[in-house]
Amino acid sequence: MWTIDKLRTCSESEDKVEFKKGEHGNISYDGGSKIKPADRRRCILGYVTALCNELGGTLVIGMDDYYPHSVVGTTQNEDRIGELEANIYRDTGIRPTIYELYENEDLKEGRVLVIEIPARPTGKVFKFEDVALMRVGEELKPMSDEVYLKIIQEQEPDFSQQICETATIQDLDEKAIQILKEKYAKKQKNPKFLTLSVEQILNDLDLAVSGKITNAAVLLLGKETFLNMNFPQAAVMLEYRNNESQIPFDNRIAYRQPFYIMIDHLWHDIDLRNGSFQIKEGPYIFDIPYFNEEVIREAINNAIAHRDYRRNSETVIKQFPQKMTIINAGGFPPGVTIDNILTVPSTPRNRLLSDVLSKTGIVERSGQGIDKIFYNTLSEGKKAPDYSHSDPFKVELILSASIQDKAFALFLESIQQNLSEDEKLSVFEIITLDKIRKGCGLQELDKNTIKQLEDRNLIEKRGKTSGIYYILSRSYYEFTGNEAEYSKKSDWDLQQVVSVVIPYLVKYEKAKMGDFVTLLDGHLTRRQVRVYIQQMLESRILSSEGKGYGTYYRISDSYKESSTIVHKALSIGMEELKKRGEIK
Repeated sequence: MWTIDKLRTCSESEDKVEFKKGEHGNISYDGGSKIKPADRRRCILGYVTALCNELGGTLVIGMDDYYPHSVVGTTQNEDRIGELEANIYRDTGIRPTIYELYENEDLKEGRVLVIEIPARPTGKVFKFEDVALMRVGEELKPMSDEVYLKIIQEQEPDFSQQICETATIQDLDEKAIQILKEKYAKKQKNPKFLTLSVEQILNDLDLAVSGKITNAAVLLLGKETFLNMNFPQAAVMLEYRNNESQIPFDNRIAYRQPFYIMIDHLWHDIDLRNGSFQIKEGPYIFDIPYFNEEVIREAINNAIAHRDYRRNSETVIKQFPQKMTIINAGGFPPGVTIDNILTVPSTPRNRLLSDVLSKTGIVERSGQGIDKIFYNTLSEGKKAPDYSHSDPFKVELILSASIQDKAFALFLESIQQNLSEDEKLSVFEIITLDKIRKGCGLQELDKNTIKQLEDRNLIEKRGKTSGIYYILSRSYYEFTGNEAEYSKKSDWDLQQVVSVVIPYLVKYEKAKMGDFVTLLDGHLTRRQVRVYIQQMLESRILSSEGKGYGTYYRISDSYKESSTIVHKALSIGMEELKKRGEIK
């Protein structure tokens, strides 16, 4: 953290500090009403973007940029620092650290606002108004093609493979080494491994190179005192709170042991507050834990293997009675996004560390850990794992303990218990079943997976042509205790819906969505009714007026003119047409 005295004498270029005194000590947040792009960039968001692209730096508002930097003062975001921090994160995806300093602390005079900007992730470029920025003297310029290309072609170095110059074999924990030996021997079915010397083991696993100890060896096997002194960011913090709105924690434990010792202690403490839901339904009796051990261990293993150890923040686990959040430094590995997290094989950020964990049976091959997290969570009828709060600087995983759909858990259990290991449902089949359960449309479903589920008789097709959708098989509705709902999932198509809706609108002129739901009850679900009404709007059979709950639907003028039956019905009435036998 900076002080006024340090800031007075620092160099803008060498210390990567940008001083701005602005107008009356303040500068624009986002360029305001300035017309020229060059003028708009000279704002808080512009400097934050450029400094982040330069691997971090500090924006100081309220000090002169001439050396030695004197205090001019600022009222920039006075009493609203938290708001500024939140707005910058919202608009750039960059999470700064913001604080204020005073030239005269006692009198609170000479206020200076300090915005510390983190370094961009490897290979990532940030933009302001769709332009990648860099500082050139006193100006903020579009990044040159040469610099931009150099950044996006960057590859992250394997931190775990690098040598820890201060470490020796005496800094490694004997108990952790013994655990590694036992797990490797068991996983590789090689009992002779237990007889090897420590030096031989380290060399065989590439944890030592020419007698020098790697960072991976220290993280996995290092003594607690050595880790605490040399890798404080490798700690895992477990915080427990009795409710999700609570800010201060009820209990906090720091784990600074080598991984092979720490992981069991950590799970033990999480499990102390773990409970379970008992599921009883006919022959099916089993417990579903609030927090599944395999899910939690895989999530923590991923955090350890993929986190960016060059950043100074620890891995934080926030445990609540019905929810858990796991946060670790560094965004997703290159090429991985929230959308493709299950389909793209990831490149571990710490490859050597990940390889050793794999060889000792702690983690599966690349990508399978995420599969297990989704597989087990959805199989228990819980919400899907949520990565939506992740950003380029951190990965945040939210796991829900509560069961959303007991029937879905029973449905899957009844399927899986009769299948051999190689026949069991894949994670993609379970995800697709969950999507169908929630009523997702065809555009959100994978065709190949749908075919596999149809062949297994786990889903059923409904509707015709453009109105096709899928439902879960009858056994799911048996578990819900509402087989009537299954009966409602009819084979009606758009034309059948039109044949019911149009006479209704001829009689009543207009209707709300709720009227259609009531009219078609017993044949279509509410969601299906909405889909068909939307199709009728797109086909200009209907028109709408109003918004939200106040929306009314009518027969469109173009359909009245094009449909002979509708035209007659409007002129002589539906009952007369029935008498004539022109309609049923």
